[in-house]
Amino acid sequence: MGKKLRGIFLTGLAVTVPLGLTIYILSLIVKAMDSLLTFIPRSYQPEALLGMRIPGLGIMITLIIVFVCGLVTQSYIGGKMVNMGESLLHKIPVVRSIYNAFKQIFDTLFISKNQNFKKVVLVEFPRKGLYSVGFMTGTTDSEHSKKLCEKNCRVFVPTTPNPTTGFLIMVNDDELIELDITVEAAFTLIISGGIVAPPNQ
Repeated sequence: MGKKLRGIFLTGLAVTVPLGLTIYILSLIVKAMDSLLTFIPRSYQPEALLGMRIPGLGIMITLIIVFVCGLVTQSYIGGKMVNMGESLLHKIPVVRSIYNAFKQIFDTLFISKNQNFKKVVLVEFPRKGLYSVGFMTGTTDSEHSKKLCEKNCRVFVPTTPNPTTGFLIMVNDDELIELDITVEAAFTLIISGGIVAPPNQ
């Protein structure tokens, strides 16, 4: 009887915890978006105009602002204004470095048509005999190839359970073991610390 009750409780836990965490994270995102409305003068805020608070309205307004910015940027005058703003930022030493780093990352993730994580691979890291799951992000340029005298690949090895940090390593292509799993399955494996294995494994 005790084992049965324990099994029921663990089953309920497995259902409610992921669902609860998902709802919690989504609520934090909604609150963060709604807080952006505080930059609008109080008399012009939607809550004051409508006489009631609408949760999630900040997300809608943020999406509209982002869309309008993209629309303006694609126009001739808007493009000129963006270029003038970027040239101004490039003259500020610290701001220039931070802006360029974030711009390159977002351009690669959202604008570039190339697949960012090309393959899921196993690589001997951090030492021989130990294998880590990594993502092949490309091949080294000609200058690096000449210095290394071999074809090398750029591999991003994320950390567990936070895959937003990790190591960028250069590995000879014949030292990589390609895995027949999707990028999403690999991320799930990494975030779960190996608990959740890919479906075909």
